[in-house]
Amino acid sequence: MARIENHKYSIEEAFKECFYVVPDYQREYVWTDKEVQQLLDDIDDQIESGTDKEYFIGMILVSPGARKNQYDVIDGQQRLTTFFLLLCALRHRFKDSPEHYELVNGLLSTSFTTKSGIETSLKLEPRYENADELMVCLVKTNDTPEKVAVAVQQSAIPRFGSLDNLLNAYGTVYRYLLDNYEDEASLKELWWYLANHVVFIQISTDVSSALKIFETINERGVGLNPMDLLKNLLFTQVDQKEFTKLKNEWKKITAPLEKDKEKPLRFLRYFLMANYKIRNKDQIIREDEIYDWFIQKENADLCGYKDKPFEFVRKIIRNVESYLAFAAGQGNDGKTNVPMANMKKMCGGAFSLHYVLLLAIANIPKPLFDHFVEQLESFLFFYIFTKTPTRVLERNFSIWADELREIAKLEDESEQKKKLNEFIENQFRASMQAKTGELADALKRYTLRSMQQYRTRYFLAKLTQHVDMAYKGVTVPGSLDLYTVLEMEHILPNTPQPELRQSFLQSNPETDYDEYKNRLGNFTLLEKPINIVASNGFFEDKQAEYKKCKHYLTSSIVEKTEVGKNSSITRINEKLRSYDQWTAAEIDDRQEMLAELAKEVWKTSLIEE
Repeated sequence: MARIENHKYSIEEAFKECFYVVPDYQREYVWTDKEVQQLLDDIDDQIESGTDKEYFIGMILVSPGARKNQYDVIDGQQRLTTFFLLLCALRHRFKDSPEHYELVNGLLSTSFTTKSGIETSLKLEPRYENADELMVCLVKTNDTPEKVAVAVQQSAIPRFGSLDNLLNAYGTVYRYLLDNYEDEASLKELWWYLANHVVFIQISTDVSSALKIFETINERGVGLNPMDLLKNLLFTQVDQKEFTKLKNEWKKITAPLEKDKEKPLRFLRYFLMANYKIRNKDQIIREDEIYDWFIQKENADLCGYKDKPFEFVRKIIRNVESYLAFAAGQGNDGKTNVPMANMKKMCGGAFSLHYVLLLAIANIPKPLFDHFVEQLESFLFFYIFTKTPTRVLERNFSIWADELREIAKLEDESEQKKKLNEFIENQFRASMQAKTGELADALKRYTLRSMQQYRTRYFLAKLTQHVDMAYKGVTVPGSLDLYTVLEMEHILPNTPQPELRQSFLQSNPETDYDEYKNRLGNFTLLEKPINIVASNGFFEDKQAEYKKCKHYLTSSIVEKTEVGKNSSITRINEKLRSYDQWTAAEIDDRQEMLAELAKEVWKTSLIEE
């Protein structure tokens, strides 16, 4: 029997003590923005909760390599690689903090003595095609994702498949740090938690045994999470002759979640908060508390899984179906839903806490559900664009779900409308009013780096659609897809010719060109062919192209259309501004205008009783 060793490592300990090699026979790096951001969000949630508890990221399976402390990674390279990329981004962000910079730098590569002299090796070395060259280039360049990409291109390293995944993941990690850890103090807090409290178990044995363990892990699973434990708990409630039936029903829960790459424990957590009153102190439930919640007698009675296990499983199945429909931008009828699709564009793949509310009210009649989703979109805009921590929403959503379940149970339609209006008034509208000043300040200071680019695109798309609707006298919004495919145009060019930059600085003394080019007021949406022609020229040269844009928010930058005295066009014209030149003052002015338009777009309304 081969010797098997195991050791618990923190992230700092692992990269300080070990050299990891990803053999060329292993799967390449396949994580997308969704998996990377989810890992970062999970860690961020732990930090925001203020806990000092360890955050366990699972098991890493390795086999000893050719030299001391070198290990071939058999299972776990997606996580290890992502953490290595996170260390690269942290090092660059710590460039003004020498002690932290040197510490993190030592976790990326180390020099050691060999017979032929001193060699330097990365602490993580992927050996599948060209990945080692790319990783060396990334570490050596030590810069922003954009400059790393240029360095890779200049080094003639091919970009395809997993190599693109690596560069995209570095970009995701780097932007996440910019978005969520803007100052040095918060960045150091992240590093403190990452270095000391994010841990994994490393199991080490010879390669043949390691591969056999890997096979066993994938065939049978290792360890029992709350979803496994719940399944086993349900099996104890049925006769053995019904095991096959229960197993087949359970697959209707797990298989769809796995297919859509949704985390089962996250779903289970949302399911509980949406469907049952959580009576603990915080009135929320965390993943490691799920099973303990189920086995408490009062909760077991509440769920009814002891007396009617199959009925309980079918309830979970219905919630899975709704959950995945919401994730796909569909309504409670399983069909495409415009505000639901909009929320997906705003929330991205990481934020999904609002599913608690959607699951709680999923059985309400479609017109009421659709109206609720429209109000929820506006509510979430206020909280997401003010970067309100998720923990602030969790408790409210759990409590609000209790209220929404009661509304969904009402059989009298007029009473249901009345109670839904009260909810919108007392919860959404009141919360949004309390956030009005904070949102105004956030939009006043908004730049391209304030949010992920997909959220800025969503913001501009909604404003552009709103202006087009007002221009045409349309009252019911359609899909945003027409707008989110448009190009984000820098009116003040992103990559200007030297004479343009110099002209701007002369006209706007004591201003920072790079700051103003990224301000919200400097962006508009433009069709790609027009954007190509407009290029990086002076504003005076772009005006003719902007006039060709079929979207009025952009064309009105240059000239407004005058039709009648009290038409839909004249009414929207009162809220828009046109410009003869493009200086810092004009950018500030347009930013203020867009912020004012936002008040008309993201607001609540009551349904007619």
